[in-house]
Amino acid sequence: MTNSRITVDVKPGAKENRIERIGEGWYIVSVRAPRKKGKANVEIIKLLQKHFGGRARIVQGFRSTRKIVEIEKYACTKDNVENI
Repeated sequence: MTNSRITVDVKPGAKENRIERIGEGWYIVSVRAPRKKGKANVEIIKLLQKHFGGRARIVQGFRSTRKIVEIEKYACTKDNVENI
């Protein structure tokens, strides 16, 4: 398992969900969800997990449009794929 942190600039209330890489470890994430009651944060996490194929969690910036997100990527090996 490897962990990495990325910087995410969020655009809540967008027309479509989208991830755009703008630099090394820096992304713009547009989500349709509104900025209210953490709905955008939930959508951001779902989108990043699908994009990176691992677990994502917000480390910093829960109430900000700029966030630090930690991504945990799991290495696929023959052993752990057979156990699924």
